[in-house]
Amino acid sequence: MKVESFVNILGADFYTGVPDSQLKALCNYLMHVYGIDPHHHIIAANEGNCTALAAGYHLATNKVPVVYMQNSGEGNIINPVASLLNDKVYAIPMIFVIGWRGEPGVHDEPQHIYQGEVTLKLLSDMDIAHFVVGPDTTEDELAVQMNAFKAILDAGKDVAFVIRKGALSYSEKVVYQNHFTMKREEIIQHIVRVSGEDPIVSTTGKASRELFETRESNAQAHKYDFLTVGSMGHSSSIALGVALNKPDRKVWCIDGDGAALMHLGAMAVLGANKPSNLVHIVINNGSHETVGGMPTVMNQADLVGIASACGYPRAVSVDNFENLDRELNLAKSSNELCLIEVKCAIGARDNLGRPTIPAIKNKKNFMDFLAE
Repeated sequence: MKVESFVNILGADFYTGVPDSQLKALCNYLMHVYGIDPHHHIIAANEGNCTALAAGYHLATNKVPVVYMQNSGEGNIINPVASLLNDKVYAIPMIFVIGWRGEPGVHDEPQHIYQGEVTLKLLSDMDIAHFVVGPDTTEDELAVQMNAFKAILDAGKDVAFVIRKGALSYSEKVVYQNHFTMKREEIIQHIVRVSGEDPIVSTTGKASRELFETRESNAQAHKYDFLTVGSMGHSSSIALGVALNKPDRKVWCIDGDGAALMHLGAMAVLGANKPSNLVHIVINNGSHETVGGMPTVMNQADLVGIASACGYPRAVSVDNFENLDRELNLAKSSNELCLIEVKCAIGARDNLGRPTIPAIKNKKNFMDFLAE
């Protein structure tokens, strides 16, 4: 189905969400038509954030908003759905559009498998009526379902459209780019050279894939790295847990701007604990690149200022390899928590592979390494 038809049938004029590759057609449509527009389209920090934002929109306009996300974000909406939107509380109607990663019977990455199995069950448990949109769903079928949903929305309840792979299409090409020149994979290669045999915790998406590929090309063991293939936004907290309990090890966290933004409060906890053996590197290209390149607000935020305000003893920003190498080496030899923001270009090579080691084995290898 063309995304234009999907949007017309929904009939909403405000969208907010967190981008998802399964919803790339919708995300590209919204960016092409609206860009980032406070009256029509806002990309939020996390799914709970956009749910609350949409609630505010409803309170101000008495209109029904649309919140879009990958199904991995269902966990982030449980609290606002149950304690804010629910008809036993404020009865705030909302349309959720959810990309179905890990759909049973459809091959996907391990971090999506269980989430895919429970996607519809979680919606049912949250009392959200839902309809699955697939490649064969017709506009008439969608229109009939949307008409049925209107009675539910009028009663102050929420509904969801769960989008299967390939269900939506969009013909306009949308290009995402910035003016920075350093490539993320090369940045990771520089980090690996300096970190040596120190443990690394890497964030969700292409950063972990590029770290894995870097080890492969260097013929190095993968035991040094914990790849946070799911649980977006939590790699720095995982790294904090490791650093606090392995005080004699220098621990490196390779984070992304979208991931850091998703749970920004983690930086306050890091700054309060001040692990002297932790280096927090945020590779910032101002985009959700792994799922298509849609922008984050991190290209407008002062990440160094945020880290300093949170209590990081040292926080710097670099945009070239000379300064990156200098800061990496300073961090390697220092005895204080530091943040290095690395300004990065958008883009990755087309033949980027995926980790070939099962997640359980990655965990065991990493734990065995830490126990050495």
